[in-house]
Amino acid sequence: KYNLFVMLILLQIYLSLFLMGCNKKEKQLQQVMALQQMNDLATVEYVVTKIIKANDNKTWYKIGDRKILMNCKATLTAGIDLAAIKPEQVNIEGKRITLTLPHSKMISVNIKPEDITEAYESVDVLRQSFTSDERNGLAIQAEQQINASISELGILQTSETNAALFVNNFLHRLGYETIKINFDNLATPKN
Repeated sequence: KYNLFVMLILLQIYLSLFLMGCNKKEKQLQQVMALQQMNDLATVEYVVTKIIKANDNKTWYKIGDRKILMNCKATLTAGIDLAAIKPEQVNIEGKRITLTLPHSKMISVNIKPEDITEAYESVDVLRQSFTSDERNGLAIQAEQQINASISELGILQTSETNAALFVNNFLHRLGYETIKINFDNLATPKN
């Protein structure tokens, strides 16, 4: 009877300690998962200027030259979707934590109408100036070229570096001493 009583008390103590440990680990996980509340964390912003040059003096049936040079300024913002973090991407072992983040993505490519300016235009006497539709077409072409050059700019890599620094500091302030940040190998960076 005595051994059974002692065993029940020890089992109760063990379960209490186990549940307290689970509660502590669950609390730690909830603190880390608070990162999800930030949703899209913008970690880098580039301002890119694209020169747009056009002429149509190669057309045989048009007499005279017509040239235009425009500047297009775009603001590119990239970051990490922290809302995509899942609990299984967090591994906590005491003061050590490993966290797997999603890859960086473009959050926005913003070109304001006032940021598209004409730098130079030359139109011969027998020709008409560039129309609004032609200018808009050139601006669309510039936006497409800017989007195509995102990988060359390194904005997504810089964004991931900055996100890792931010999350590392966040986790350090939560009391973690050994922090390892990975990026999801299943996802590919998005442009």
